[in-house]
Amino acid sequence: MALYQRIKRQFLSKTHLVRLVIGVGIVLGVFALWTWMLRPLYINLSRINQFLNIQLQQSQDRINFLLLGIGGGEHEGGDLTDTMILVSVNQTTGDVAMVSIPRDIWVPSMRAKVNTAYHYGEEKQPGGGFVLAKSAVSEIVGLPVHYAALINFANFEKFIDSIGGVDINVQTAFDDYKYPITGKENDLCDGDPQTKCRLEHLHFEQGVQHMSGNMALKYVRSRYAEGDEGTDFARSRRQQKLIMAIKDKLTAKDVITNPKKIKSIYETLIQSFTSDLGSDFYPALLKLGLKVDKSQIRTISISEDQLYNPPISAKYDYQWVLVPKDGSFDTLSTNIKNFLNNSR
Repeated sequence: MALYQRIKRQFLSKTHLVRLVIGVGIVLGVFALWTWMLRPLYINLSRINQFLNIQLQQSQDRINFLLLGIGGGEHEGGDLTDTMILVSVNQTTGDVAMVSIPRDIWVPSMRAKVNTAYHYGEEKQPGGGFVLAKSAVSEIVGLPVHYAALINFANFEKFIDSIGGVDINVQTAFDDYKYPITGKENDLCDGDPQTKCRLEHLHFEQGVQHMSGNMALKYVRSRYAEGDEGTDFARSRRQQKLIMAIKDKLTAKDVITNPKKIKSIYETLIQSFTSDLGSDFYPALLKLGLKVDKSQIRTISISEDQLYNPPISAKYDYQWVLVPKDGSFDTLSTNIKNFLNNSR
């Protein structure tokens, strides 16, 4: 009853509600913004009371969400997931942990890379992408994945621009001379055998950089950077940096106190997100958001010392893949579980 009264008081104040809406977005590693931003302004208290007892799925007190990112558009591979991040929330303590999943991990049950799961699932039936992607990631991390959401990067850069861009601390300067230019995938480049006209040169300086939506997406999607920044592991770290930068921007005072700005952000974001989380669970998300300490979001990437790149062979359909060094996902799963359990 006390919790309900607390929620009711929050709903009676639009300013406080806005803060809660943003908080819930952070709980899910940004993607809950799709489900919550602005919608609660139009949900009446009787409906909240009706659904207060609906519970989110959980396992060992944690609720696990999978955040997926695709390139979108009409080009080949538009629905392969460039980004795969497990967001795990302890429903009692409010601890939030994010685990980046390298896209090239080989999933034995699928006989394919994990980044193809969404694509193959959607090929079978609409909505099957979420089902297969959650199953594939669960096989890797050894944990159930309860819910999933999808970001379409083709529209997501507009969302980043709508919040005024983001500030990201680039730890290591790097160059990528092979970043593909959208729309030039089939350009013959006047007969150039190296088809250089299809590519652009990216350069990122070390230090805090203000990035537009276009530049931020290039920063996280770059795959052919020279040196260590060209690895899948580095890309995972950069993706987490972008999420945290968005979190900082969304919790800025000029956003959380400006309902008109929130409405504009929501309308842009809704074009980029889909989820398998039904609207009946919105109140449960709010309850979860009340418990979260937004300053204590922990991040981890599956590291190089746990995976290796085996020789290209028929065993892996002649693809460049990553597999566990010890031959199974057991050690990797144990490390992830230890990370989740060792909350601050």
